[in-house]
Amino acid sequence: MSREGAEHALRARADERDRISGDLLDLESHTTYQLLKGASLRGATERRWAAAQGALATLWRLNDAYRAVLRAAEQIRDARPRLGAEQLAELTGLLAGSSVVLRSAAKPVEQRSLLPQADERLTLDETVARMDAAFREVTSALNDIDAVWNVLLPRLDGADADLRKIHELEHDLDEGVDLSAQETELKRMRAAVLEDPLGPPAGPDLDRLVRLLASSRAELDQAITVKAEYAGRRENLLAALDGVRAAESEARLAHGAVVVKIALPPQARPRDRADALAGELDALDASADTWLLRAKRLTALENDARQAAEQAQAMAKALYGLVGRRDELRGRLGACQVMAVRKGMAEDPTAGELYERARTLLWSAPCDLTKAATAVEDYQRAIHGGRR
Repeated sequence: MSREGAEHALRARADERDRISGDLLDLESHTTYQLLKGASLRGATERRWAAAQGALATLWRLNDAYRAVLRAAEQIRDARPRLGAEQLAELTGLLAGSSVVLRSAAKPVEQRSLLPQADERLTLDETVARMDAAFREVTSALNDIDAVWNVLLPRLDGADADLRKIHELEHDLDEGVDLSAQETELKRMRAAVLEDPLGPPAGPDLDRLVRLLASSRAELDQAITVKAEYAGRRENLLAALDGVRAAESEARLAHGAVVVKIALPPQARPRDRADALAGELDALDASADTWLLRAKRLTALENDARQAAEQAQAMAKALYGLVGRRDELRGRLGACQVMAVRKGMAEDPTAGELYERARTLLWSAPCDLTKAATAVEDYQRAIHGGRR
């Protein structure tokens, strides 16, 4: 190695040493690394971190030996203003030869031999490569643990916040739900995530627990709202029941008007639900249920009242629509008769018989719409030569 080459190699190694030192300092200040140093680990995480700590111990041993070689090289360079041949050869040996001595580590007595343990000699490049492999093993373990903690710990914090809020709501409502089992499970889950994040996945169990807490919190929120708004919502429900009565009365009027004109099946008779719903509201007023249960019952009653009104309105519309359907069939029959005259089929006995059947059905009371529609289609096919 020339003097210039040796100077260049030593400067490059000094830069490399500084970069490695910076990376090691960053590793030691890493938040997850600091947490793991004092953590009580178990299971897969304990095994993985133990292996990572072994790699880290090797990394520091290699780094100490590596820095010792560079210090020796710098001392040779700084000893004289100009390197002589002997100093250059010594410097070349340090920078390019197997100059890093890795002392054999002390072993437990059961693994020892009475024979001397040989030290390992490495070049600077081999040493850096080994340090890099050990560094990657440690950071890989950190990243895997960090990935689990970054996902699950915020969710566990959120579940804890939900649980605290549930207790506050229970106090405000002076009622509660028994979540002691879920509280115990949440503590167990947090301990498992902290002590063994690389163990069995906690995600599915946490999903279930989060949904349960969210549901319980929503129910308590609703109960408090119902308690505060019960009087107003009761008045609104009474008004809604009046709307149901009006809609059901209209449906009954529609049924009475249509049943004499159109043949209706028994199931077409409108249902009367207003009185039954009013009875349920009276029962709710007299109930000794908790506000949690009353909230559910009141909400169900509100939904039932809305559905009853909508069903009665739809029934009235459908009934009046049957009369419109009959009138539409009458119009089609008249149009078909006009076409029959134009085609010279007015005197055709078959067409005439079909016309009379359709007319009789459509002008009968009550009218069988299904048979009448079939009769009109039969007549229409006849005057079109079998085509519709």
